[in-house]
Amino acid sequence: MKQQPRVLVVEDEPAIAELVLVNLRHNGFTPVWSEDGVAAQREIDAVLPDVILLDWMLPGQSGLALARKWRGHERTRSVPILMLTARGDEPDKVSGLDAGADDYITKPFSTQELLARIRAVLRRRSPQEGTDIVEVGALSLDAATHRVNWQTRPLKVGPTEFKLLHFLMTHPERVHSRSQLLDKVWGDHVFIEERTVDVHVKRLRESLGAAAAMVETVRGAGYRLTTQAAIPVTG
Repeated sequence: MKQQPRVLVVEDEPAIAELVLVNLRHNGFTPVWSEDGVAAQREIDAVLPDVILLDWMLPGQSGLALARKWRGHERTRSVPILMLTARGDEPDKVSGLDAGADDYITKPFSTQELLARIRAVLRRRSPQEGTDIVEVGALSLDAATHRVNWQTRPLKVGPTEFKLLHFLMTHPERVHSRSQLLDKVWGDHVFIEERTVDVHVKRLRESLGAAAAMVETVRGAGYRLTTQAAIPVTG
C-alpha cells in the first residue's frame, strides 16, 4: 500500500488550520499541525515531512525566517515549501521565493488550488523520467541520486532548480520561453506566474557557481543551457 504524503501545516490561526487539515485528510494526505516554528521544528526532528505548508505571519520566527533556516540545513534542504500568505504583492511573493519557498498561495484560497499546488511540488520532487545521468560539458546530473557535479565537484541544488536544470540539460543549446519552461518543469502552470521562472533561474545560477554562465538569458525569448558561454577556469 502506497504511503500517504506527510504534510506539515505551520499555521497559527486554528480555523484556517482545521480547514486545511480536513481537506488534506479527505484527499489522501497525512497532515500534521504546528502553530509556530518551535513546534514545527519538533515535528521535523521527529519525522521529516514530504512537503511543508508554511504561513508567512507566525508568532516568534516568521515563515520567511523559517524557510531560510530549513533551506540552509542539509536534512530539510530538499523538502518542498509552499508559503501561505495574505501578502499578494509581487515583491512579497518574490521575497518568499528568494527565501527558499518553492511556491506560494495567497489567502483566501480555494481547496482545489491548494491541493493542485501541493501535488505540483510533490511531482517536482519525484524522480526524473528517462536517462538517469546527463552530461553537458563539465556539468553532470544524476537524476536517480539527485546529484549535480561541476568538474567533478558536487553542487547543492534545490528540488525545483534540479528539475529546471534537468530539463535544460536534456535540451541543450535550445531557447525555451518562460511559458514553455512553466509547462515542461512546473506542469500545471495555470496557478504560477512567469516571474516565478526568473526567480528559480536566479537561484539555479547561484547554485551552479562557476558554471552559472552556462544558463544564458536570451533577451525577449527566454533561457537556454549552452557550452558556448565564457566560463572562468577553476583550479
